[in-house]
Amino acid sequence: MTCPRCAAAAAATQEYCLQCGLRLPGSGRFGYVPLKERRVALPLALTCAAAAGGAVAAIAATRDDRTPAPPITVLGGSLTVSRAASGPVLASWPANTDGWTIVLQSVPKGARGRVAAAAIARAAERRRLPQVGIIDSGRFASLHPGYWTVFTGVYETQPDANGALQQARTVVKTAHVQRISR
Repeated sequence: MTCPRCAAAAAATQEYCLQCGLRLPGSGRFGYVPLKERRVALPLALTCAAAAGGAVAAIAATRDDRTPAPPITVLGGSLTVSRAASGPVLASWPANTDGWTIVLQSVPKGARGRVAAAAIARAAERRRLPQVGIIDSGRFASLHPGYWTVFTGVYETQPDANGALQQARTVVKTAHVQRISR
């Protein structure tokens, strides 16, 4: 075997040229390991099964199994029917108030950004986080514009917000305390 750069002689098991330092092509120090020896089938199958299981779990966790109520048909007379609320109303940031909050997630504005942010907020409400809401980051000087920011809680001080951070991280691992100012 010879070095492709400087044409110096090299042993078959040599990894680097001793003259110029180039890494020599070849199978390495211990030779080529045949594919059947690598035993990649089982780890690959387990990885695929874990990925499929994760996908099924994600779909099951976000699936809405509620079926809409059937329409009621009444003949004769009139009846006033109030529409049932679709769920609790999301919190909004108090007007003219600076403070601290816990940001659960920031979703880029786009075609489905608001819908995705609302889904995250509803999930946080179901997990019993207090004062969950969505704010437009472009309306606050302390936030980077272009995002729907899902938050929980309105706090006067940073230590107050830090005290609630542990509970928020049980819902969203990346939750963090953020100053909100106009």
